[in-house]
Amino acid sequence: MKNVGNIKADIRNLSDVELQDLFNFIGEIMTLNSLSNNLPKDCRESRFSKGEICPHCNSDNIIKNGKLCGKQRYKCKTCGKTFNDFTKSALSYTKLSLETWIEYAKCMVLGYSIRKCADIVNICVKTSFYMRHKILDAVRMFMGIGNVEGVVEMDETFVAESFKGNHMKSGFVMPRPPRKRGKQVKKRGISNEQVCVATAIDRNNDLIIEMVCKGRVRHSDLERLYKGRISDNSIICTDSHKSYIQFATNLKLDHKRIMRGHYKNGIYHINHINSLHSKFKEWMLRFHGVSTKFLVNYLYWFKWLQNFSEDKEIIKNKNLLIHSTINFVDTKINNFKGRKPIFV
Repeated sequence: MKNVGNIKADIRNLSDVELQDLFNFIGEIMTLNSLSNNLPKDCRESRFSKGEICPHCNSDNIIKNGKLCGKQRYKCKTCGKTFNDFTKSALSYTKLSLETWIEYAKCMVLGYSIRKCADIVNICVKTSFYMRHKILDAVRMFMGIGNVEGVVEMDETFVAESFKGNHMKSGFVMPRPPRKRGKQVKKRGISNEQVCVATAIDRNNDLIIEMVCKGRVRHSDLERLYKGRISDNSIICTDSHKSYIQFATNLKLDHKRIMRGHYKNGIYHINHINSLHSKFKEWMLRFHGVSTKFLVNYLYWFKWLQNFSEDKEIIKNKNLLIHSTINFVDTKINNFKGRKPIFV
């Protein structure tokens, strides 16, 4: 093993580029160690910000119950079950180290594919898939659908329905002939081969983005999603689609329509939401198709990235894991099997 003097001599012989790489590597190690040491405490404080409660029955009648693998355990005197600080979260039911989860969260912040995440973190693709959706299931519960107010731009975008990941050997029966790789839907225009993603964004960048139906959106779909989530005095800006006219009438909202061939109506426009949809489509290309039953998780992943886009990368890495542990969510692997698409 080299002594300190030899190490210093080797460092002096490094080029500027090699020194920069060394400093970056040391910074990554220090950051990882800092996150590993502080993350359990940060997660615990965020999760039990209103007091310690049992994740099984929500009782506050709990006591300490020793430690296991360095983690404090508790026992609920109401239901008799035991738990730790990460029970019913993305980090429960795992044998992987906290450092591995931190490294994986970093890959997700950068928007890497499942296979690329697996290569970087040194895990198998199947494990990478489950880690991704355990985190996203918990983040979806943390964020919720959301609310908008004031001047609200509304529009919808469409994603081809996909049965990616379903196999006939597991008993799955395709409801339509399969499409060849790279091919889009066969029917022209908007059809039931496409999933409608309704989106609303206000001038404070509050965002709602949800799957509502297959094919053309109806005013009943819009009411089901936005009723109670848009303030009464809001002004909605939409294109000329007739569903929004009936929707605005039923909810008694001020409605500004951007007619075909026009870009704005005074200060009212839908430029922000059109830009958001372009970003979403471009962001989704890296995944080469997403199964419809997991599309909702990708919508919330994109929404989370938009909400925290101005934070530094190290803050986003930490917050992604903290936000995936705040709510009590059962993230067992068996819950992913046989999952159905989640429409609002």
